[in-house]
This record gives sequence, C-alpha cells and structure tokens, in this order.
Amino acid sequence: MAETAYAKRQGARESAARTYARALPVVPVRARGLTIEGADGRRYLDCVSGTGTLALGHNHPVVLEAIRKVLDSGAPLQVMNLTTPVEDAFVTELLQTLPPGLADHARVRFCGPAGTDAVAAAVGLVRAATGRDRVLTFTDAHHGTTTDELTAPDGAGGGTRLVRPPCPREDRRPDGAEPGAHRAESVLDDPWAEQAPPAGVMLRPVLGEDRVVPAPDAWMRHMRRTTAERAVPLIADESETGVGRTGAFWAVEHSGITPDVLVLSKAIGGSLPLAAVVHHDDLCVRDSGEGAFRGNQLALAAGAATLAHVRAHRLAEHAAALGARMLTRLRSLAGEYPRVGAVRGRGLMIGVELVAADAGHGAPSPETAAAVQRECLRRGLIVDRADPSASVVRLLPPLTITDEQATAVLDRLADAVRAVTAAPPPRIRHAPSPTAGAPR
Repeated sequence: MAETAYAKRQGARESAARTYARALPVVPVRARGLTIEGADGRRYLDCVSGTGTLALGHNHPVVLEAIRKVLDSGAPLQVMNLTTPVEDAFVTELLQTLPPGLADHARVRFCGPAGTDAVAAAVGLVRAATGRDRVLTFTDAHHGTTTDELTAPDGAGGGTRLVRPPCPREDRRPDGAEPGAHRAESVLDDPWAEQAPPAGVMLRPVLGEDRVVPAPDAWMRHMRRTTAERAVPLIADESETGVGRTGAFWAVEHSGITPDVLVLSKAIGGSLPLAAVVHHDDLCVRDSGEGAFRGNQLALAAGAATLAHVRAHRLAEHAAALGARMLTRLRSLAGEYPRVGAVRGRGLMIGVELVAADAGHGAPSPETAAAVQRECLRRGLIVDRADPSASVVRLLPPLTITDEQATAVLDRLADAVRAVTAAPPPRIRHAPSPTAGAPR
C-alpha cells in the first residue's frame, strides 16, 4: 500500500519524463550491495546500479566511511574546484589507474557533475586546442543530451558540427571493421568548410545505451592509427564503461590504445555526481570553467575510495571472469528460447536482445523486452532496457557481485523469459527506454 501511495502522489506531481518510475514501480527505502528493499518490505536484486554509477553497489562501507570522514572533518563541501586535500587524493588515485601512455602526460579537468558536461568540456577542449570546430562522432553512439545542443548553429556548443558516420558492429559483421573504418577515414580526409581534418574524433568503446555492443578492437586500433597520422585528437567516452565495468579498468585497454582524451562520469563519483575530462598535456588550454558544481568534495572522496577499492581488490578482473560466465549461460538461454536474440557484452555490461517469436532474430521486440522486465520485477530482479527501441534487457550489476548472486540473477531472468515464452506478451503501446535522455 505504501508504494502505491507514493506512486500516485509522484505520478500526479512530477513530469512524465520520469521513465524509470513508470517502468520500475519500486520505492526504495534501504539498500546494501546488490540488494534494494522497497517500502512494502520486498527485496530486489538491483542489476541497474544507477545505470552504472554504483561500481561497488549500494552503500559500500568504504564509500560511506569516506563520506563520513569529510562530513566529520568540517571541510567545505563546495569550493568550485579549489585545491583541497580531498581533491588531491582523488587526482592521485585517478592517475594511478590510467593507461601508461596517458598517465605520464595527463591533465585532469573537472567540469559540471554530469556526463553531458564532460562531453561538452571535451569537445570544447579539442576545438580550442586545434582551432577547428567540427567533431566526428558515430551514429550509434549516444553521448548524452549535450550532443543535440552541440549540433545547433546557435546552441551551447557555439556552432560545433558533429559528423556522424555509422559505427562498425561485430554483431552485424564479425569479420572486422573495415567498412566503418574506411567511411570514418574518408570523412577525416574530406575538406569541409575549409577545415580538414576535424577538431577531434569521439567514440565509445562499448555502445551501452545503444544495444550494448562492444566496438571491435581492430576498429578501435584503426581509428587510433588514423587519427594519430592526421594529428586529430581521439576522445574516448568512458562515462559508462570506466572503473572496471567491462573487465578492464578502462575499456580502451581491451584494444590496447591510448586516447588523447578520456570522458569520465558515473562510477568515478562512487555513487555521487562527478564528472571529469582527462587529457594529454599537449592539449592544455585555459579552463574557462563549467558551472559552480565542479569537484564536489563528497563525490571526490567517494570516488577516490571507489577507485582505490576497485584497483586493490582487482574487481576489473573479477568482472571479466564472472561476466564471461554470465554471457555463456545467457547464450545457452538464447539457444533454448526463440525470443532471446543476440546476447552481447563485455565484463559486467551485458545486453540480451528480445525478438518477436514469429519473426526470427532479426526483429527486435520492445513488447517482449517490456514483458521480460515486468516478469523479472515480479521475481525480485531489477533490470534495465536499452536500445532506441527498448528491445534489449541490460544487466549492470555492481562489480562486487558474487558467483552465488550472479546465479540468482540468471535464474530469475531465465524464469522470466520462460514465463513470457509460455504466455505471449500482449501488444502494448511502445514507451521509450528508461535510459532515453537520462542524465549521464
């Protein structure tokens, strides 16, 4: 009853943009690790993890201790990125995690607390450093709502133009990335508005909110070579993939490349809002500042504790091993049930595509995915939906998930799929994915 009352009040008072509340009618009152307890006393396994912001799960002891230490010290909580011992500790820890080729020449720039702020800061950085305005991104790669603003002639990006060839995908072409790579290369060499090459190229190592598709390692290496040959800064958006999520501390490490710029948010704040840009010192420009909420002290403390814990306890390696086992079992589920299509992912960033039963694996079905999500919730499992069509069930468990917990997650998901297969889901009006337009 309590959850129903909350839902009614908020449904009447808040915007219809609250898509998570509609898809996941849970009112959390307590949480620890993988588990959330609702106002009705029900317990759920949370495989959304704040869309990846909770690398260590809910209320991890090292994060709570770090926050309490700052609160008890009497230190200021908001200082607009002035240097503090808390900030110094965070930067020191962050630099220890970076790929060697970047760590030795890195500069850290704080911006507003959302991933979109970091994207805007990275774009502004390469524009200022190169004196050019157009930036190459890819049609399947979502970089937050800022992308739309940057394309507007008079928008926040000051006229930045984004050129967007398709991103190659191993689920469509397993034998390599050449078509996408050649297309991007031709755009890099195309003189447009007397500016060639562009100010930068921005890519994502895994298309997280867009179907959970890892970018091919061969394509990543090709893009690194291509941009380096043309002296074009390469920006890697690690908002979702960083801090061990994919089985490496930073997802670019899978392909062995070193970008010129890293866009960081979500997990780096240890559950609190924090974003930053790490860039090669060759790109240093004067920081004009991006708002008052740069370098929040509580987020810096929680983030430093999270980075240190992930590194010390080798949680990226744990994510790689456990994620591989989860993918194996999910792919066997795909062989058993025709409504389970492609299963993709890296580490503990996993997507399960749901398809129409009568059309084979080539017809994504948001109705089936919505039905599986509802059945999961009935069984005490919270999962996300991704992809522009919301047909992909996404799993983002905390890196601290145990083998036993992973088995429970997969058992509940498999049971939900069986329930949907036994009783075909009704046709429903398609609603947008909860992540569509969500803050980064």
